[in-house]
Amino acid sequence: MARPRRRLKTLLAGQPAPMVHASGGRDRWSAPLSVAPVDKRGALRAALGEVLDPELPISLVELGLVYGVDFADGTARVDLTFTATACPCMDFIKEDVRDRIGSEPWVDAVEINEVWDPPWTTARISEAGRRKLGRLGVGA
Repeated sequence: MARPRRRLKTLLAGQPAPMVHASGGRDRWSAPLSVAPVDKRGALRAALGEVLDPELPISLVELGLVYGVDFADGTARVDLTFTATACPCMDFIKEDVRDRIGSEPWVDAVEINEVWDPPWTTARISEAGRRKLGRLGVGA
């Protein structure tokens, strides 16, 4: 005997809502550090690890978009790439990077250097990023 078909609305009732975050994961960002860290590059990379891609809920670091981080004379410099030269989210991503890094009281300025060589490929996605994508049903 065939099972009766149930409506999608009935099937979804009681299911958790899909994971949605504020732009760049802002609702998950940690508070700025109260004192300047000894390892400023490490602190910058950790802060960038909180910035989520606008289309996928994994960080820019996990996606392999951050090519380098430097800090000198109060200025944070981030070498950043994108998944494509026509990526519609480039401005959002740069704004999120500036806002997250710029929120640190020991950072006076943020410079973003767009890097296109070497081009981004899925090989740059970290193992942690691949696991997160896999849980979302996205193969990489």
